[in-house]
Amino acid sequence: MEPIARRKTTKEIVYDQLKRSILSGELDPNQMMTETSLAESLHISRTPVREAVGDLTKEGLLIHIPRKGFKVRRIDEDDMEQILYLRISIEMRSVKMLIDHITDEELKKLDALIDEQQIAIQNNDRIRYIELDQILHRHLLKLSNQNILEQILQELYNLTRLIGHAAISKEGRMEEVIQEHREIVNALRERDEEKAADLMRHHLLTTASSVKKQREQLKNNKEKSDSLGGL
Repeated sequence: MEPIARRKTTKEIVYDQLKRSILSGELDPNQMMTETSLAESLHISRTPVREAVGDLTKEGLLIHIPRKGFKVRRIDEDDMEQILYLRISIEMRSVKMLIDHITDEELKKLDALIDEQQIAIQNNDRIRYIELDQILHRHLLKLSNQNILEQILQELYNLTRLIGHAAISKEGRMEEVIQEHREIVNALRERDEEKAADLMRHHLLTTASSVKKQREQLKNNKEKSDSLGGL
């Protein structure tokens, strides 16, 4: 007999819905929310909202503002530099650690994840694309058997997803990421430790550069808009 699928609790449903809205960019970091307003908009009691918000706050996706409510965490330049430093250190180590024991079957699984990313582009599904990106990076670390680093990286991924859309906003960047992923996997297939590590470093640095350029463009656009509004 097949196991009976467990229904999600109201708290889990609220958690999933809120997290998706946060990571998709639907919720503005400047938007202040309260348990009451959110519960009213979802037509539910405050308890599951409070529990879901608590979990998302622990994950670093929401921040609590005393006597005001909560809002989506904004990743600033300093945050980005710290995240980038840690991810480069951890993920370069991970590809070096797995270079000697990764199997052909595991390499095929990585190829399949990249193929799924290509399908996500064709379907114009950016959320799924970003999910697959992180699944691939997490899988690489899991294969390296670095359990403590894997836990640390999971929190970094949660924070990274807050700027996921900015990272792929540049025209053609999504295709570039796929190519970079393929090059990393091919280096692993060739058992070239230094090449795989260098490609991972290049991939993460290029992604950070894309985010920075997108933020600069948004800032310039806002300044132009403000100046025109003052005429």
